[in-house]
Amino acid sequence: MYRLREWNRGDADRLLEAFRWDELAWQEPEVPRTRDDALEWIARCGRLAGEGDVHGFAVVDGTDRVLGHAQVSVTSRRHGLGWLSYWTHPAEQGRGVASGGARLVTEFAFDRLDLYRVETGHRVNNPGSCLVAQRAGFRPEGIERAKLRYGTTRYDTGTHARLVTDPAEGAVVGVCGG
Repeated sequence: MYRLREWNRGDADRLLEAFRWDELAWQEPEVPRTRDDALEWIARCGRLAGEGDVHGFAVVDGTDRVLGHAQVSVTSRRHGLGWLSYWTHPAEQGRGVASGGARLVTEFAFDRLDLYRVETGHRVNNPGSCLVAQRAGFRPEGIERAKLRYGTTRYDTGTHARLVTDPAEGAVVGVCGG
């Protein structure tokens, strides 16, 4: 249904549309605001992948239209650990884009990067992101108090992980396992 591909220059306008969504923009450290910014963001994805430890992909459907983004970052080669992040274009939400992309990029992390464990987290006031993680096979592991800060506000974070030995199906689905 969905697949991953590298971002390309033709995706710049779609990327700018996504970052006009406040929910996404206020969480990102570098928000593309112009076409040149978007092209630099796309080029940076390619450079990081070339360096080997950060792999960000466009999540697309059969029409090759960008629906979202899924990324895995190697956090420890020694321990075989990675970090998953994802977002969905606001016009595409509710279609399983984020969970599909998260599942695909996690399989990439296990198969191509030889990771053993991939972790992710979300603000606890974002139950949709919690469900995405669980639908991608991530098991809830707990709450990290006041971990994230956006602006002047701190947020508790629900943490999840998937091991290479975990099936994608079978995770308890409910807000942080509840």
